Amino acid sequence: MARLNWGMVGGGEGSQIGPAHRLGAQADGNFLLAAGALDQDATRGKAYAKRLGVAEDRAYGNWQEMLEHESGRADRVDLVTVATPNATHFEITRAFLAAGFHVLCEKPMTMTVEEGEEIVALAKATGRICAVNYCYSAFPMVREMRHMVASGQIGKVRLVVVNFSHGHHGDASDADNPRVRWRYDPAMAGVSGQFADCGIHALHMASFVAGDNVSTLSADFASTVPGRVLEDDAMINFRMEGGAVGRLWTSSVAIGRQHGFDIQVFGETGGMRWASEQPNQIHYTPVGGRTQIMEKGEAGLSDEAARLSRVPIGHPEGFPLAVANIYVDIAAAIRGETHGAFPTAMDGLRSMAAVYQAVASAEANGAWVDARPPSLR
Repeated sequence: MARLNWGMVGGGEGSQIGPAHRLGAQADGNFLLAAGALDQDATRGKAYAKRLGVAEDRAYGNWQEMLEHESGRADRVDLVTVATPNATHFEITRAFLAAGFHVLCEKPMTMTVEEGEEIVALAKATGRICAVNYCYSAFPMVREMRHMVASGQIGKVRLVVVNFSHGHHGDASDADNPRVRWRYDPAMAGVSGQFADCGIHALHMASFVAGDNVSTLSADFASTVPGRVLEDDAMINFRMEGGAVGRLWTSSVAIGRQHGFDIQVFGETGGMRWASEQPNQIHYTPVGGRTQIMEKGEAGLSDEAARLSRVPIGHPEGFPLAVANIYVDIAAAIRGETHGAFPTAMDGLRSMAAVYQAVASAEANGAWVDARPPSLR
């Protein structure tokens, strides 16, 4: 099957997320990096794109140039990945969607709820895919958990406990490091720090695995390092539309934790746990039974998990291959094939609504608020 043409905006040399996208998009032969506007510095971006194998006439100086020229090509890119700073996501995503391109946007999809509503409406009106890179939901054993919940293997979900906590911003002496400081600056990060950065990954995971949406929440925010305007630690209690109770902790000052992203789901007849630092395993306990360790690649897993596993049992499949699984599902959707549940613009909208409502709740000393975007209330 011929590869689809793929273009990238942002994610240039030295980018934290760019390599994961390039590895992921091309891992299965679905996409070819055909075009790119990779850097704010036009000269540097063009040079890097050419080193990556992009033809000179498709190595662009900025995204506007890329949009103009790709729109007129018979072999234009099939998918555009937006991996730029957060505040630019909306403008770029909107422009490419309006021009008829499929888009995969890094999170957060937008900086405001109103922008999120506009992107959802535009994707619907154009019939284009707008995906959001909540890539942790594409680990094979996360997909297995989702299947187990959906097929009733733990009964009705009662409780979801999820956290995304690390300690890499816990050193007060490093607070002025530009790579750290911007995350707690409202002018650059928006209305929320840690919850908008990491917490929404956890909130999306809770909804994705439970197969349910968050309806209300109560938030407590804390800025533990002096001088930070936005929170570096947050606790969110939430309720889901189907009645499940949720608890979410997210922190960047939990010194000793490296990438503490995990989820526990407790149902009427069993419970499960998955952690990103041991992504090949699910710990599953049926009610009244012994805890079992389920391994990626073993016999008997669902098709959703099996089709996204590439290497033999006992070998890890890490973050770049989780990103690759997002691209696998998007490629299938572009080709009109059956595809998995990749996160969409609606997930991006729900996340941003939850951010703003969590901020409002925290400012009101934890008052319970409606977590849904206005269009869904």
